[in-house]
Amino acid sequence: MSGPTLQLTKTVPEILKEFPDRRLKARELAELIFERFPDVCEAKKAKSAALHSDADLIQQIVAEISALRPAIQRKYPQVRVTEGRPRDFYWSDKSPETEVAEANAASLDAILPLANLESLKSDGEIVSEHSLYPLLGDYLATEFSVDLMRIDEHRSSNKRGPNGNRWLYPDVVGIEDLTRGWDRELKECISQTGDPRARLWSAEVKRLINRSNVREAYFQAVSNSTWSNYAYLVASSIEGVDTMQELRMLYALHGVGLIQLNERNPSESQVLIPARERLIIDWTTCDRLVKENADFKEFIKRVRHFYQTGDRQSGWALRSN
Repeated sequence: MSGPTLQLTKTVPEILKEFPDRRLKARELAELIFERFPDVCEAKKAKSAALHSDADLIQQIVAEISALRPAIQRKYPQVRVTEGRPRDFYWSDKSPETEVAEANAASLDAILPLANLESLKSDGEIVSEHSLYPLLGDYLATEFSVDLMRIDEHRSSNKRGPNGNRWLYPDVVGIEDLTRGWDRELKECISQTGDPRARLWSAEVKRLINRSNVREAYFQAVSNSTWSNYAYLVASSIEGVDTMQELRMLYALHGVGLIQLNERNPSESQVLIPARERLIIDWTTCDRLVKENADFKEFIKRVRHFYQTGDRQSGWALRSN
C-alpha cells in the first residue's frame, strides 16, 4: 500500500494563498513544502533511486512545480506567475485591471526575499515607478555603457493643452558611447568621418505589465520612443504567458524591446526582447521634444557636448548612488 504523496497542484496554491500578493520562486515554495511535509518528502526521496540527498529532493520539487504551473493556473486562476527567469508565483484575488491600477499608484508591496514565514506577514515597502529609474540606470550603465537621464513631463510647456503632449515623452533617455575604451587618436579620427559615435536610447518604465495593460503600455513606448536608435519598454513585473506572447507579436510589428528589471539586484535584470535598432535618429521629433520639454533640451545639449568633445560629462547620469 502506497503512502501519502505530495499533491503539488493543491499544496502550492494553499501556500500562496496564505501570503497574498507576495512573490515566491519555485525554489522558495519547494523549501517551504520540504519544511512543512517532512514525512511525505522523506517517503518521496526513498522511492527514487535518483534522489540521494535533501538537495536533490528539493530540486525535484522545483522541477515539478514548474512543470505543473499550467495545470495549477487552470484550476486556480488566482495563482499568477511572472515572466522571466526565475519565475515568481503569487496569489491574487484582484483583477488584472486592479493590479495595474495599484501598481500605477505605487501601492503594490515590494518584492521581498523569503527570509522566513514571519517576514512574509510583515508589511512590504511601497515602491513607486520613479524609484525604478535609478535601478535601470545602474543596469544599463553596467551592461551597455548607457548613461540615462530622467525626462520629467512636468517640465513641459503644455502649449497644446492638457492632452496635447500625451505619450510624447519617454520616462528616461540615454546615450551609449560606442567609442568607450578606444584610443584618443582613433576617437578623433572617427569624429572627422561623420560615422556614429553614440546611440541614443529611450525607455518607458512600468511597475507591472499584465494582460489588461500590455497593449496600452507597449503603444505608449512606441509613441514616445520612435525618435531613438533603441527603444525599450521596461517593467519590474510581467505577469502571464499571454502577456509575453502579445509583447512578442507587437515587437515584430514595431521593434520596441523589453527589459525586465530586477528590483532586488539590478545587475540580474534581463533583456527579454532586444530592441530593433533604428539607424537614423528622427530629428524632427527631437525638435518638438526640445521645444516642449526643458529636460529633453538639456539631454540634447549633453549629446552635442559628447559629439564635440567625446566627454559624457560624468555626474549627470541617472544612478542609484
